[in-house]
Amino acid sequence: MNSSTSSSASFGAASWIAGHPVGGAKVSPPAPFLRKAFQLPAGKQVASATLYITALGLYEAELNGQRVGDQVFAPGWTEYTKRVQYQEWDVTSQLTSGTENVLGVVLGDGWYVGYVGWNARSIYGGEKPQLLARLVVTLDDKSTVEVVTDNTWKTSVGPILENDLLAGESHDARRELTGWSSPGYDESAWLPVAPAKDPGIALVISAAPPVRNMGEIAPISERNLGNRRIFDFGQNFTGRVRLKITGAAGATVRLRFAEILEPNGDLYTTNLRGARCTDYYTCSGQGEEVWEPRFTFHGFRYAEAEAIKEKESVKAVGLTGVVLHSDTPPTGRFACSNPLLNQLQHNIVWGQKSNFLEVPTDCPQRDERLGWTGDAQVFIRTAAFNMDVRGFFHKWLLDARDAQLENGGIPPVIPRTDMKNDAGPAWADATIICAWTTYLCYNDKQILIDHLESMERFFEFMGRDCSLGNIRSHPDKLNWGGFGDWLALDGGGKTEGITPKDLIGTAFYAYDAELLGKIHAVLGNAEAAARYRTKRDEIARDFRRRFVTEEGLVVSGTQTAYVLALHFDLLTPETRATATKELVRHIERNQNHLATGFVGTPYLLDVLERNGRLDVAYKLLEQETFPSWLFPVKNGATTIWERWDGWTPDKGFQTPGMNSFNHYAYGAVGAWMVSTVAGLELDEANPGYQRVVFKPRPGGTITWAEAYLKTPQGEAGIHWKLGEKKEGAEAAPIHVDLTVPQGSVAILNPPEGFGLASGESLEFGPGKFALVLEKIAGAKAASYSQYVEKSTHEAVNG
Repeated sequence: MNSSTSSSASFGAASWIAGHPVGGAKVSPPAPFLRKAFQLPAGKQVASATLYITALGLYEAELNGQRVGDQVFAPGWTEYTKRVQYQEWDVTSQLTSGTENVLGVVLGDGWYVGYVGWNARSIYGGEKPQLLARLVVTLDDKSTVEVVTDNTWKTSVGPILENDLLAGESHDARRELTGWSSPGYDESAWLPVAPAKDPGIALVISAAPPVRNMGEIAPISERNLGNRRIFDFGQNFTGRVRLKITGAAGATVRLRFAEILEPNGDLYTTNLRGARCTDYYTCSGQGEEVWEPRFTFHGFRYAEAEAIKEKESVKAVGLTGVVLHSDTPPTGRFACSNPLLNQLQHNIVWGQKSNFLEVPTDCPQRDERLGWTGDAQVFIRTAAFNMDVRGFFHKWLLDARDAQLENGGIPPVIPRTDMKNDAGPAWADATIICAWTTYLCYNDKQILIDHLESMERFFEFMGRDCSLGNIRSHPDKLNWGGFGDWLALDGGGKTEGITPKDLIGTAFYAYDAELLGKIHAVLGNAEAAARYRTKRDEIARDFRRRFVTEEGLVVSGTQTAYVLALHFDLLTPETRATATKELVRHIERNQNHLATGFVGTPYLLDVLERNGRLDVAYKLLEQETFPSWLFPVKNGATTIWERWDGWTPDKGFQTPGMNSFNHYAYGAVGAWMVSTVAGLELDEANPGYQRVVFKPRPGGTITWAEAYLKTPQGEAGIHWKLGEKKEGAEAAPIHVDLTVPQGSVAILNPPEGFGLASGESLEFGPGKFALVLEKIAGAKAASYSQYVEKSTHEAVNG
């Protein structure tokens, strides 16, 4: 697929058309099939052919009986009030000169027409899916033939009786339109298409990684329960199943899906809320049949196949799991000596796979599946290690800019749905945080340039509409101050926790000012950078006045309150020690358990490390009892749970109204595992890993760890292991293997007290290095500021 151009002119004289007239807004109609037969002249060969195609809804195109492309859920999901994507496909090899050719398209409801979140259908205004397409064929004499969508197309309905991303898909194989997209098919019973209204939005070439079939999973077990069978795929994932079945004509199988089982072994589906999540297949009776849905997906580990009609005729049923997600190639890998942490990393990766489908969704199974801003911003740094998400976030931040409110606010979910208010602290801030993090990880200045105006509009909105003085979300200014520390355990049943929303808001307001100052500095705007730095200092000063005592106690005393004050550097040097001590005291009072929610958890371990309590950080990381990262791992989780207590032995399942077992937000800890446990970090002054920072910090039970990352320069990596402690030695040596890619330099920042006995430099050029770090009297670990100030920018670019 060619993505080098971006112009609605690609569609020439094509017009929007709609398919078969059956159906309406309140129910999912049968999927319309559309076809156009055309002739290519004899005696001339096809030199090139390009299909430009999009839909309001979803499409799958076929040319002369062969599918065009491999993208799933094309053209993708965007902010439909502003733009829709289109694809360009090279179809040269699929055409034949001197004979009839046929372009066929089947349309699905998708996000534009179907259910989105907990809303009714058609929230974007479309009652039926629409098609826009143009095929341009260039012949060997440089003449062209064009086929465009217009009133000469024909339409019918076929085997897809209903389709919806949340509800599922129903297919009656007795109604197959065999050969419908091939030459010679009898279309005499088909109807003319109907003209459709031009939505008046931008048509843009898709530059985002498409959703594809990314792999298949075979069941690890199967239980036969008479007319129904329950398949366990051993992994919670997002996708669908491929059904293989033998049955009489009219025999129907119902397919249901779940992430987890009830105690009696049945599917646990109450947490799906209003999403039906059910597929139906009716057999043609023509021997063994194989079927996979086109226009739906589910989040599941378990699938149940139940014969509900002509039960006795169903002789065999087999299922294969088909994994679907945006094609964001793997880039990083982490492992260590603790197998539970390795499983945690596995769960983090699969949580990302499951929820990076077109947009960064919160969950893939219930009636939600929305691009929540808060989830995305807390996880993006971890995401950028696991996979190449540069293009993914470029597209999503464009959606965010399109969805931005007139007053500058950022809605809670992107693309926007029925929630048209500002998302509030830690959610709306994603528009700045995600752009900055993308820049850091990929040295991508363009994303800062593209979104600077939008980021500044948002910052102005915070000061104008959300703040009293410099206190964001001040209760005297706003009735609703955001989602709080979502799902924190200190709320006494309140999902928002008890950390004051204006404290959270002001902390992120200061952070946004800091980031905008850095962004302007990167872009060479010194005056603006200084202005934002001053504003940040003013916000920090007012934060201390309102929320911090002279001794360093922070209002509410929650773990998250202390974490934010420390992480965003809002305290004076004199009060940091007190705040750190109070945070540790809170953790130890909880028997070394965390109590943070979505807001505080991503920064918790980093705060402890940077303030001299690496020991406590490791106790939290390796904690195995509730609440902890490893509690779900110990209880069979294969993805990250939405709640710390999604299930516990004493209470069973949490409330089904909000209890996803595939939510990536708490997987943000993966970034700390990479940067601290393994010791692979970037240098903010030289982004995109132009300068790699190796800073292993052994602790807890860990005896070895490693992390490898495909950076923009090539693979960077570190592997370390503790050696044998010699008699009389103060500590065991640390054996370190480093990989520095071409185009990068690196610095090794050893743990405090460790160094090279030879006294050699700890800075490296490209290559592979094997080192032994030994305990050396008086050696100290370099601070972050020390190794950033000693820039090697000239070496990188020289």
